[in-house]
Amino acid sequence: MTARFHNICVDCPDPYALAGFWAQVFGCLREAQPGDSEVILRPEGGPVLLFLAVPEDKVVKNRLHLDLEPTDRTRAQEVARLIEIGATHVADHTHPDGSGWFVLADPEGNEFCVLRSAAERPQRD
Repeated sequence: MTARFHNICVDCPDPYALAGFWAQVFGCLREAQPGDSEVILRPEGGPVLLFLAVPEDKVVKNRLHLDLEPTDRTRAQEVARLIEIGATHVADHTHPDGSGWFVLADPEGNEFCVLRSAAERPQRD
């Protein structure tokens, strides 16, 4: 017997607001109303994200994070878009050859990485 993803849960004080940021990231709709204690996102091609209201503040670095791959733009363009909609710069771990990743944080401080797009990676024969 095995298991499969049902959803990924994100604890936060305001699920509707944080899900709004991530809905823009993934280009999908929030399944909830303002004030709801649970908000669902169903990004195309990915697992369901469930944002849950919790009273505690985030106090340490995430032990689990999302890695994003741009689908229709470069990593640099996607990083600029994400910062424009509310992400903050954490660290740049890119290398001169284009490998590596860029670390951002969502409005609640949850870190995530932006990788190169498929078009930016070397083609293998």
